[in-house]
Amino acid sequence: MEPFTASSLKIRKKNTIKDFVSVASVLHVSHMCIFTKTELGMYLKLCKLPKGPTLTFKIHSFSLTRDVISMLKKQLVYEEAFKNSPLLILNNFSGEGMQLKLIASTFQNMFPTINLTTINLSTIRRCICLNYNTTSKTIDFRHYAIKVVPVGLSRGIKKLVQAKIPNLSKCQDISEFLTKPTMSESEAEDDENSHVTLSQKLSSRGNQANSKSAIRLFELGPRITLQLIKVENGLLDGEVLYHEFIHKTKEEKLAIKKRREEKKKLKEKRKRLQEENKKKKEIQKQEHKEKSLKGIQKKRENDMLLQKIAKESTEKSELEEDDDAQYYREEVGEEPDKDLFQTKTGTKRPHKHIMRYKPKKAKLDKS
Repeated sequence: MEPFTASSLKIRKKNTIKDFVSVASVLHVSHMCIFTKTELGMYLKLCKLPKGPTLTFKIHSFSLTRDVISMLKKQLVYEEAFKNSPLLILNNFSGEGMQLKLIASTFQNMFPTINLTTINLSTIRRCICLNYNTTSKTIDFRHYAIKVVPVGLSRGIKKLVQAKIPNLSKCQDISEFLTKPTMSESEAEDDENSHVTLSQKLSSRGNQANSKSAIRLFELGPRITLQLIKVENGLLDGEVLYHEFIHKTKEEKLAIKKRREEKKKLKEKRKRLQEENKKKKEIQKQEHKEKSLKGIQKKRENDMLLQKIAKESTEKSELEEDDDAQYYREEVGEEPDKDLFQTKTGTKRPHKHIMRYKPKKAKLDKS
């Protein structure tokens, strides 16, 4: 599926399907593959995000990538091949049944479309082949790397074209190396149907425009044999549009549809009640906040009023003292004593110092 995959997504054990669906739009993820295992076997669920449909396949057999590559005599695995999306090849999906069209369209939408007029042939380095068996109703999944080699060149010329150093120890002259049979051992096995005329120049050596080249496939893996079991209308839920083993009558389908609608209505009702309760709690919280702010403001005003009253009382007492002194001057005609109209500050009564140690005894002289 590279390179259009969310390979950098960090997954935790507590994550659920809802978590992946919520971040799918942010990461531009259109499909999700879920592998499950039960006592009966292994299953693959192919989901179209965010609202379905969901295709459930049963996995009859599979081989991992490392197992496939280890069995091959010639291996072709390199990082450059995974920098572009693979070419999708569908075989035998034109039979009867809407489920086949749905499978084909689902796999086609998983990969970007190819414009034949603007495509660069050097970017097509992998292909995915899906073959549908009408007798067993299974799908064979294969993954290959594509290699294009020039046709009609001897092994010696190929080595020179591919910038490889040839072994000339068994040749008397360079002409012997160049005049060997025109076909290599591997090219003799190529089918003529695999020979194509290139419309563009490829990045690999020897593949020029309007020249004949052979297409070779090297399997990368994995190998999977699938069988479609169920098609659901929604994301992992909803109306069952197709089932391989269970077939229901119209009455049963109507009853199931009715139950599903009732369940949906109940869910919507609970959701609506939950939203109403949430709004009520928010309103109560806002009212409590406003009430608290009013109480704080009122307390602040009361404190300011008390401070103002205390300040006025102190100023008034000082003014009264000044009035008493002035009255004394007017009546007696003399200046009052300094301590006459001053308020006495409270003084603490001095405590007697109590000694906390025993007095030393006087030493008596021995005589």
